Amino acid sequence: MKQIIDVGLPPLKQPFSWAVKASGQMLFTAHGPVRPDGSIDIGGIEQQARLTFSNLCNALRAAGGTLAHVTQVLIYMTDVADMPAIDAVYREFFDAPYPNRSSMGVAALVVPGMKIEIVAYAMLP
Repeated sequence: MKQIIDVGLPPLKQPFSWAVKASGQMLFTAHGPVRPDGSIDIGGIEQQARLTFSNLCNALRAAGGTLAHVTQVLIYMTDVADMPAIDAVYREFFDAPYPNRSSMGVAALVVPGMKIEIVAYAMLP
């Protein structure tokens, strides 16, 4: 059975849930640079990445976990030249041993100016 987790962000116009808990311990969540009011931050990549990973932290906390429970992160970015900046912000949030990770360059994300979106999987305590 799945449980929708209230992460404190407003629903958007798309049909999805911010975070879903399944089988008691598995958390599936996706985030971008979404502000608490639902608007999208289209500033610099460091700012967008920091907000995106902060949103992930909030989702984990709401589900009873921490970043230490994250097992995999998928990063989608509109400019692969941003990878060093994203890596620097990533290190602000994650410590070794790091989750498994894949990073992909994409042509665009849903909101013009949005430079990063992530998908994360976690095994909660």
